[in-house]
Amino acid sequence: MAKTFVSHNNILSNLGFDSEAVVENISKGNSGLEKFDDTSLLPEPFCASMTSSEKVKEKFTEIGDISKFTKLEQMMILSLKKVIDAANIPLNEKVGLIISTTKGNIDVLEKESSFPKSRAYLSELGKTIQNFFGFKNETIVLSNACVSGVLAISVAKRFISEKKYDHVFISSGDLVTKFILSGFHSFQALSAEPCKPYDKNRTGINLGEVSASVLVTSEEKNLSKEAVEILGDATCNDANHISGPSRTGEGLFRSVKSALKEANINANEVDYISAHGTATPFNDEMEAIAFNRLGMENVPLNSLKGYFGHTLGASGLLETIVGMHFMEKNILFSSKGFSDLGVSKNINIIKENTSKKLQVFLKTASGFGGCNTAVILRKVNN
Repeated sequence: MAKTFVSHNNILSNLGFDSEAVVENISKGNSGLEKFDDTSLLPEPFCASMTSSEKVKEKFTEIGDISKFTKLEQMMILSLKKVIDAANIPLNEKVGLIISTTKGNIDVLEKESSFPKSRAYLSELGKTIQNFFGFKNETIVLSNACVSGVLAISVAKRFISEKKYDHVFISSGDLVTKFILSGFHSFQALSAEPCKPYDKNRTGINLGEVSASVLVTSEEKNLSKEAVEILGDATCNDANHISGPSRTGEGLFRSVKSALKEANINANEVDYISAHGTATPFNDEMEAIAFNRLGMENVPLNSLKGYFGHTLGASGLLETIVGMHFMEKNILFSSKGFSDLGVSKNINIIKENTSKKLQVFLKTASGFGGCNTAVILRKVNN
């Protein structure tokens, strides 16, 4: 099978409008999470990571008309444009586009929105971004709960291995909206304090909004310095519950096991795990059980939710990009918010930034509906 790489990338968030600025903030321990008391969004105070609409508009006016694009579209186009410019690839018939999101433009359904309600269709989001850049092929929209971002990498790899495309651009994004806040609030899952994944004193999740974009390519030339090769991937559904994961971590266990098999490596060859880590009791416990079942309890692990909150369909791609930069720097970054283990099985959570020679990392994601995705990535430039 031909090699496939994840290369040029961009993160747009309240920690910065490019990947390097975001990673620099993480290295300093800076979090994008803030406390909000905004009754127009939620009757109760909440903690979230939100990107300034004014800063997004200010940046977008350099390339387009802000009146024609929603906030999410502006964010995703800004993010994707940086990747397209860096890649310098003609957008011909051998180039694909994948959009991954959980709820897309759900905010246009709010009565104060100036956009037509039809803009809430995910297909419309795909068409809008496709048309802005002039992609020749129809956009593939991936919306599979919170695995969407990392699943997009798997799907891009498969399109390339089947020779449908030589290159695939991916752009992921989700917003913090009234709809999404009320949904998680109804689960009693939201925390008014910064989240603490895997910690015994955790009080729930925080939500976040970002856009993140990458190029997945079969071309070994012009790769970014932090580029990685996709060694293996797998997606499994535990078929347990509409929102609750399997108590034995079955779906995550099987997806990682299958990805390891395809990568032809053992669990002890993984240098670092970028886990899902939502700071909810069921998710954190399930992950700890699955990683123990896999014999990976000693592999250094972190969750990035303490920096960004849970960015839903964008989280997997966002966290893959950050992991790529960790690898390039040979640094394990701390799992922000963690101090005391709050799961029944031991896992090796990174408490402080640590230098370590890194070669291979595992990115996992788990989401509503029982979906679980794992991707194993190896550094290209040593």
